[in-house]
Amino acid sequence: MANLDYLEDLGFPGEFPFTRGVYPTMYRGRFWTMRQFSGFGTARDTNKRYHFLLDHGQTGLSVAFDMPTIMGYDSDHERSEGEVGRCGVAIDSLRDMEIHFDGIDLAKITTSMTINAPASILLAFYLCTGEGKGTGFDQMGGTIQNDILKEYIAQKSWIFPPEPSMRIITDILAFCSDHVPRWNTISISGYHIREAGSTAAQELAFTLADGFAYVEAGIAAGIDVDTFAPRLSFFFNAHLDFFEEIAKYRAARRIWAKRMRDMYGAKDPSSWLLRFHTQTAGCSLTAQQPENNIVRTAYQALSAVLGGTQSLHTNSMDETLALPSEKAVRIALRTQQLIAHETGVANTIDPLAGSYFIEAKTREMEEKAQEYFRKIEELGGVIKAIEKGFFQKEIGRAAYEYQKAVEERRKVIVGVNRFKLEGEKLEIPILKIDHQVELDQREAVRKLREERDNDKVARELERLKETAAGPDNLMPVILDCARCYCTEGEIIQVLKEVFGEYQEPPFF
Repeated sequence: MANLDYLEDLGFPGEFPFTRGVYPTMYRGRFWTMRQFSGFGTARDTNKRYHFLLDHGQTGLSVAFDMPTIMGYDSDHERSEGEVGRCGVAIDSLRDMEIHFDGIDLAKITTSMTINAPASILLAFYLCTGEGKGTGFDQMGGTIQNDILKEYIAQKSWIFPPEPSMRIITDILAFCSDHVPRWNTISISGYHIREAGSTAAQELAFTLADGFAYVEAGIAAGIDVDTFAPRLSFFFNAHLDFFEEIAKYRAARRIWAKRMRDMYGAKDPSSWLLRFHTQTAGCSLTAQQPENNIVRTAYQALSAVLGGTQSLHTNSMDETLALPSEKAVRIALRTQQLIAHETGVANTIDPLAGSYFIEAKTREMEEKAQEYFRKIEELGGVIKAIEKGFFQKEIGRAAYEYQKAVEERRKVIVGVNRFKLEGEKLEIPILKIDHQVELDQREAVRKLREERDNDKVARELERLKETAAGPDNLMPVILDCARCYCTEGEIIQVLKEVFGEYQEPPFF
């Protein structure tokens, strides 16, 4: 590190290039937001869990949706059968969202929603819920994931082809810049890229490449970069190679700041800030000896804190088996509170700065990312690289090599390929979702369609179809659809008629 330039490569916390953190005082000023990801069953079920978490000291909400909601199907659709409320909460309409946030002041809490292809619709439901409580759009703060590029790359929960999907995203950018100024319009996500099997360097590079693609799309749509860039945020995975993870976060801030200032011409320092949420690594959890997952999660959470995260979700020990029980989620939340209040790591702004190992590792991560950026550019950019299967093949190879190392015991997984317990029996309680949840949700959708003004619904859906076929911003029309209780599935179906559906080509 003999040629390290302190001001150019590190600087001070809260100053360019933000390697040491995006705020001058970091956690000495305030702790990160403790935002436990939660959602299951009906909106009423999840509302009870939210009140439980808030009563136990959680400081932000994060919504997990079920698979039908993620894929744009109503709960009574034939493809939703067996999945309603299973891996998240079922939200079919504004009415569900109103129940979901009953008794919660949306002006005083920030909410993150992990939703991508139908993000515009769930955002509309949320905004209209606040509107019904007398909360202005400008008072509501939060995040929608809205990162469709990583769906094509890793998570696979797409609906529309890339081009119309990017149009919807730029419509959200423009609308929120004007009307919802406290909202993070895209949470550019490396989490799912890592969960699919990528390395830390691939997670870093592919996530930032997606971020640059969104910036370029916004600029191409005629939006000033400093209008929307300050409301972009990121979502990273915290895995188990402790120092590598810390270096990843530091490198990410430095790369983003330099690219935003020097390549995209952003003049507002807020546009240079890479603010990020972190979730501990779900794919690192084991069904064997599940209590070990508490320890794994604690180390991962600590790496996120030392890396300067703005908010954090800690996985529960039972999440490899089912949605978390109340006891497990309370332990996960207490893990964050222990780090914040008992370890002392928040007393110093950036305790690892200047470490030879950390700074060398940060530079190594940055160099690996830059090499990937060059390859992506040579392929014609992110969307062209997706079409050619570049990201998918890279992640597939990395996942294969990792699994091979585990099976050959070159990579030790405690309790799995070493330190096993013979005749182990599972002794922790598991949360089970009753089939009655699906029956109740189907009945609720049927009753909604019976009670609403269906003539108005038909008019608004027709107006949506006309708007989708033209150049105007979709968000005002989607909001009107939400207000008259159109369902998510009905809105999606209209957009499918205009935009079509995406089918991934096979890659070998």
